[in-house]
Amino acid sequence: MRLTKTIALVGMMGAGKSSVGKRLAARLGAEFRDADAEIEKAAGCPITEIFDRYGEKAFRDGERRVIARLLGEAPHVLATGGGAFIDPQTRAAIKERAVSVWIDAPLELLLERVARRDTRPLLRDGNPREILERLLTVRAPIYAEADLRLESENGPHAAAVERLIAALVERGAVETS
Repeated sequence: MRLTKTIALVGMMGAGKSSVGKRLAARLGAEFRDADAEIEKAAGCPITEIFDRYGEKAFRDGERRVIARLLGEAPHVLATGGGAFIDPQTRAAIKERAVSVWIDAPLELLLERVARRDTRPLLRDGNPREILERLLTVRAPIYAEADLRLESENGPHAAAVERLIAALVERGAVETS
């Protein structure tokens, strides 16, 4: 199998973009890139520090530039941050240069997953359930603009990856030969 376009995974924090992305890339023999890790590398500090020092706007500006650079590279699997696809410029770039996949997870699963780490800047000041509910209300209609939607489950990612590969083959983003 061979990627013909970058596969950009979008969705809420905790949806499974990185986990599914790594497995998808391995299954396709493609490179996996995590936008958050690339942002940290470019900034020379963790995302929490970027938020603390410069604020969310500065983070989003850097995120936009990093994702634009990554979209200019050879086709790969790209896990974006939860807010990346919400930015109109980033969303337009993804739509133009990649196949976007919304990893859609229910609120309870998101809460369970985000509780495992305290590195989520948007969840540090308030009730995580209320914050996630608010973010989902705003973001879900925008995530729904993605080319494909994959429902995330609290089970093995392998089955989700196989469903996703079938959809990507059908869409022409993955060639089999």
